[in-house]
Amino acid sequence: MIFQTPEPMDVELEVLSEINGLREKLRFQLHEPRRWVGSLRRLSLARAIQGSNTIEGYAAELDDAVAVAAGEEPVDTDTETRLALQGYRDAMTYVLQLSNDTGFEYSEQLIKSLHFMMISYDLSKSPGLYRPGAVFVYGGDSGEVVYKGAHVDSVPTLVNQLVEELNTADAAPEMIRGAMSHLNLVMIHPFRDGNGRMARALQSLVLAREGVFSPVFVSIEEYLGRNTQAYYDILAEVGQGSWNPQNDARPWIRFNLTAHLRQARTMLRRVRESERLWTELEKIAEQERLPDRVVAVMFDAAIGLRIRNNTYRAAIADHEEISDATASRDLGKLVDAGVLASHGEKRGRHYTRSTRLESIRRAIVESRDPTDNRDPFANLA
Repeated sequence: MIFQTPEPMDVELEVLSEINGLREKLRFQLHEPRRWVGSLRRLSLARAIQGSNTIEGYAAELDDAVAVAAGEEPVDTDTETRLALQGYRDAMTYVLQLSNDTGFEYSEQLIKSLHFMMISYDLSKSPGLYRPGAVFVYGGDSGEVVYKGAHVDSVPTLVNQLVEELNTADAAPEMIRGAMSHLNLVMIHPFRDGNGRMARALQSLVLAREGVFSPVFVSIEEYLGRNTQAYYDILAEVGQGSWNPQNDARPWIRFNLTAHLRQARTMLRRVRESERLWTELEKIAEQERLPDRVVAVMFDAAIGLRIRNNTYRAAIADHEEISDATASRDLGKLVDAGVLASHGEKRGRHYTRSTRLESIRRAIVESRDPTDNRDPFANLA
């Protein structure tokens, strides 16, 4: 037996309806092909990679996550963090590919394969293989055991039950199906390491397979990374320290719906602000007689990313291929125009936004409406 999906209550259906309404607005905003959408998609994938790995203690700056998402070398991360980011990028890229696979089926081997992609940089963690014995999750500075996974002998059976449920037609909304897949996998804890990352990737896969548009824009991994303690707390509340599939999963469902609601609001705000920022940057490019392609790098710099020659070329690769020399000339022109500031020399050279870009970005941020972070379930038992 695995955790069972609770029947949605009216209040949960109302929150689902609100989320879907926000997503329809987001779909409308993204319907027309615009250059800034590609930049926003890259950043959204990078934030998902960053968020999921932050939960596991692999902290990286956003620009390093952007570099890894683009297949480039990060600047400041240590080797283990870089490999963890790259592994998760590979798994998430495969998840996005599978969203369009007409012959797709969930399988035990698929779950193992995704796990291998994430953890293959460390063979001591048995990537792609179930754990050989008991597994414990330790928490806090005291190092006390806060969770014990399902008994090792039951792991294959439980994962197969999860797979069977995922392959069965279900009337539950996709956000609830994704949340339950996440809960069951992380509670089974079938692997030595990487169970949380694997569960979050599986949730994203369920959303992608359920026909959710642009899965990168609806992932809640960024939200979970920003609210790690609340994420741990709700898992502790539902799990009660060990494998207890008879427990009520409703608190977990409500936590996930709240995450989807808040993330949808964040994405809609980012879409609107991205369009406004891009328009302002196009005006600067026209005033300074700069090529259109530099707007993408100005966009990244304006939101606070460090820019390098290779990350600039990666940012515009979907639209235009340029040489290393051309990229260097473009970046030099941006410095001369007072758009970017240069730091370091030769291979260590990177660029940041100038006060000119910073003021544009600040004006957009300061004009935001107040953030609505109300808990939609706050007054319910």
